[in-house]
Amino acid sequence: MTRLRKVLIAGLAMAGVLAAASHVLAATPAKTRTFTRADPKGEVSISVAVRGSGPIVVLVPSLGRGGADFDDLAARLARAGFTAVSLDPRGVGQSRGPMEGLTLFDYAEDAAMVARGLSDKPAVFIGHAFGNRVVRAVASGHPETVSGLVLLAAGGQVAMAPDVKQALDDVFVETLTSAEHLAAVQRAFFAAGNDPAVWTGGWYPSVARAQTKANLATPNGAWTGAGKAPILIVQAAEDPVATPANAETLKQAYPDRVTVVTIPHASHAMLPEQPQLIADIVIGYLRKR
Repeated sequence: MTRLRKVLIAGLAMAGVLAAASHVLAATPAKTRTFTRADPKGEVSISVAVRGSGPIVVLVPSLGRGGADFDDLAARLARAGFTAVSLDPRGVGQSRGPMEGLTLFDYAEDAAMVARGLSDKPAVFIGHAFGNRVVRAVASGHPETVSGLVLLAAGGQVAMAPDVKQALDDVFVETLTSAEHLAAVQRAFFAAGNDPAVWTGGWYPSVARAQTKANLATPNGAWTGAGKAPILIVQAAEDPVATPANAETLKQAYPDRVTVVTIPHASHAMLPEQPQLIADIVIGYLRKR
């Protein structure tokens, strides 16, 4: 098969994915809700998109990105009988709060506040990339709010290669040309043959800087173990940022609590690369709980 034919097939497959996602979203509208609290560091207001009814599932997005990344998965969760709650972190959309002097536990308190505001029962938290760190901090600091975790791109244990780290940093550099930015998105977030153009937008550099500082201000040992929560890790086989060694390390450390499922032909973005497969895995896990 020629390289051109492979690219055309990949493009048609992605077009099919987007068309299917559009149908799912049209059938599952979201309602916006806002949760506010007084905090010693300043007032915090977190906006979420709520879909469906049933057990609560809170979704926390990747570094410097918003809850819209979960639109397709949230719609599928809603159709499967769950209340899917996609969170915009501070600085995205209508979410507001102090952005300096934070740790992961400040972001964890935001997510826990949302879960408590929706139900007095523990929720499942799904965290993607940076969000995986936040939901583990929720389980560590607020175990009463958590019935289980799903980690997508569960980095934090094993360092990435220097060129990958550079690409990850570059996606938040606002002076790059469009071509340079797209190349960085491809390197860090998308497997070969998958179209990075679906993530051309949706980047929040100032949010990413605040989140990075918060991550660096939090000792790894304070959040990595996620308390005693059961954990499902959905691991992308071609993720150069949160490499498979990260999932393996967590499984070895907590064999009785951690389950790992590896998905093919996906990288750090995951969600737009394998939407149906990820949804099937997550919904299957939730239904067994």
